[in-house]
Amino acid sequence: QVQLVESGGGLVQAGGSLRLSCAASGNIFSISAMGWYRQAPGKLREVVAIIESGGTTNYADYLRARFTISRDNTRNTMYLQMNSLKPEDTAVYFCAAGRAESGSYYWDYWGQGTQVTVDS
Repeated sequence: QVQLVESGGGLVQAGGSLRLSCAASGNIFSISAMGWYRQAPGKLREVVAIIESGGTTNYADYLRARFTISRDNTRNTMYLQMNSLKPEDTAVYFCAAGRAESGSYYWDYWGQGTQVTVDS
């Protein structure tokens, strides 16, 4: 089992920045990919960014210019730096952990989510 705990969400003014963290614990050696997803009210959950154990990153194209995913393997923690935030970035942000296999991702674990609210 792997436990994921997100932190860093909150209320921010449009144009501001936030950094989300996702701390992983447990059987982390089974994990080869981690990612951030978000879900706004009334909308489906969508991918934000993914990082593989080898460092490969993937982003939702329309977020690439403003968001940066990273990880600190010494702390078993993944981060999402979000800049130039817009009201439409308001959502619950979820951390996911799982496997990267043959070009696909399989998410075995999810965090509880952290709320990000961007005020215009």
